[in-house]
Amino acid sequence: MVGGGLTAAAAVGSLREAGFPGEVVVVADEPRLPHERPPLSKGYLIGSDAASSVYPHDARWYRRHDIDVRRGTRASALDPVAHTLDVVGPDGAASTLEYDRVLLATGARPRRFEGPGAGLRGVHLLRTLPDSTRLRTVLRRGDRRVVVVGGGWIGLEVAAAARGYGNEVTVVIRGDEPLEAAIGTGLGRMFRGLHEQHGVTIRGGAAVTALRGEHGRVSAAVLGTGEEVAADVVVFGIGAIPNVELAASAGLRVDDGIVTDASFRTSAADVHAAGDVAAVWNPVLERHLRVEHWANARAGGAAAGRVLAGEPVVYDEVPYFFTDQYDLGMEYSGYGALAAGAEVVVRGEVPLTAASLPQTRREGVVFWLAPDGRVAAGMNINVWDVNEQVQRLIRSGRVVSREELADPSVPLDALAGDAS
Repeated sequence: MVGGGLTAAAAVGSLREAGFPGEVVVVADEPRLPHERPPLSKGYLIGSDAASSVYPHDARWYRRHDIDVRRGTRASALDPVAHTLDVVGPDGAASTLEYDRVLLATGARPRRFEGPGAGLRGVHLLRTLPDSTRLRTVLRRGDRRVVVVGGGWIGLEVAAAARGYGNEVTVVIRGDEPLEAAIGTGLGRMFRGLHEQHGVTIRGGAAVTALRGEHGRVSAAVLGTGEEVAADVVVFGIGAIPNVELAASAGLRVDDGIVTDASFRTSAADVHAAGDVAAVWNPVLERHLRVEHWANARAGGAAAGRVLAGEPVVYDEVPYFFTDQYDLGMEYSGYGALAAGAEVVVRGEVPLTAASLPQTRREGVVFWLAPDGRVAAGMNINVWDVNEQVQRLIRSGRVVSREELADPSVPLDALAGDAS
């Protein structure tokens, strides 16, 4: 296994559960055990979760399952013909590992701001546990002027955490509404309303082109218009780049990720890829799909582990992600590519218009109904124990009407064909 994230942790777990008796080595470039990342922008960042919450398995678990975790070790070269992996240990010593099968779970890295002032103190990215620790330490002071650049899930979760500590927060986004590309304008507007009600300023249609500093520390974010937004802390959440360099240098097929079939097989024999870095063939969409969310790392890693153990697996999980911001909890399941041209249908109280933004009640399920009458995606907001039903409805491919979807008296199980 090459990688120190949740994908690798899930893969080694399922590999042993499947009864694989052979040698298992995890090459993890970070100096800690394989870990997951959602707490870094959620519970750990806001102070409700301990650092230990990021580890699916502790050191004793790896010892008990005879798994060799090489922490602080970087994979430097892969030779698919010779079936070897060159690595560099934490002491700088190089060595070569032989493999029968290898899983590339190298993940993704945050996209960096490359403009003037990028190296000033007070500028943050959020990807690792130390990143989150440093940011939490700063935000806990509660008297900072925080500028978050980017209106995606990470950016909004950081904004919510910063406000929770009492900081002044401005979110700068290129589009008109946050999350517009992910969930559409209406729901993006709902999230804008949520943040504005908690005192966050959203600057839409804007871009940070430079950072200005005093005495080596950031003091302002400069917008494309020349306007400056005062800042003691700037957090960039402007996307991620898959770590494909190892695969590309080995001659594997790469196209916005390491390209694999539905069983995580790459273009090289005995080389597999999963997690954020993998563009896996999706049998529903009939194209390759790269997903950067926690559920894909967990489910995809577990499925890849079974493949490595010799089981026949076709990965067809419905993409899933979740967020917690202030008093709003949300789960989303579905296919963004299909939802892009779908009709939004609301069951419950989910404000989608500017006039309804002052409402504080946000509780319901939102569906994306494709033109052919099938549900492409669903999002439950402050409504729990329905996500499995939403997933079954998506998987069923049944044709339903917008009236049935919008009517709370029609059970979701019935729509999915699970009840009479």
